[in-house]
Amino acid sequence: MGANHIRRLAIIGGTHGNEFTGAYLVKKLERFPDLVKRSSFETITLLANPKAFAVARRYVDRDLNRCFSIKDLENPQRSSYEDKQAKVIHQVLAAEENSKVDAIFDLHSTTANMGLTIIPVSDSPFNLQLAAYLSNIDPTIKVYQWEQSHDRCFLRSRFELGLTIEIGPIAQGVLNAWFFEQTEKLLCMILDYIDAYNRGQAPTAPSQLTIYRCTEIVDYPRDEEGIQAMIHPQLQFKDYAPLNPGDPLFLNFEGKTIFYEGESTVYPVFINEAAYYEKGIAVCLTKKEQIPIKSFTQVEK
Repeated sequence: MGANHIRRLAIIGGTHGNEFTGAYLVKKLERFPDLVKRSSFETITLLANPKAFAVARRYVDRDLNRCFSIKDLENPQRSSYEDKQAKVIHQVLAAEENSKVDAIFDLHSTTANMGLTIIPVSDSPFNLQLAAYLSNIDPTIKVYQWEQSHDRCFLRSRFELGLTIEIGPIAQGVLNAWFFEQTEKLLCMILDYIDAYNRGQAPTAPSQLTIYRCTEIVDYPRDEEGIQAMIHPQLQFKDYAPLNPGDPLFLNFEGKTIFYEGESTVYPVFINEAAYYEKGIAVCLTKKEQIPIKSFTQVEK
């Protein structure tokens, strides 16, 4: 195999312990490893936050998916359970030459109406071509990117190749068979693509990819007493739908509508995500872009 082949990849679930879709899919794959076995690469599975999963909480001490900045990984004073777990995961998957992986696929779920969303770990040509292929096979799949400054502490930020999968809406701590099967189906499509890629037979991807790039994070209106307005009913569950200047954004407790005052149309995602209340995120506003995809012969790791 050439230098650009993917020899080893990791499938990660339970980064957040109350996101059961990914956690239980990883547990299934541990029981039935032939489901992810492909002859051209090795696959490992990882339940990232077993203590949080055991108590059906997002995290025990600190959000594990915010513990992977280089600064935190190298800080010996960071000693919470999740900080220690992040260092172990990084050491096993990214640092040790004899065990590091070439790509990761981190499985998540959301209470927002995101459908099937994939988030490339970087803008590498391989990731974008894979995303273009998947969204062409299934047009309901959306491709999202966080603003770069927000992304640097995520687990995926320590890797160049791979995707995060987000699926929803599904409540925290709940298993839903339809979402479970859709995630498993998408994961198998990814593994089949990589197997073909390693053999020099990657399916043709479209020359263009629609991607939703985060341009602004908007919090709920707050004062010293806390949240003062809710996501407006006309916006709820409208992830990826256009939000135009003057459209309803929030509804306060007196029944007054707060309108979107931006200058151009945006596409909101992670609308009213339950886990983001503590993070000061009511909605992420995105710009919808069409970007060119390099041909297979140009793809390099």
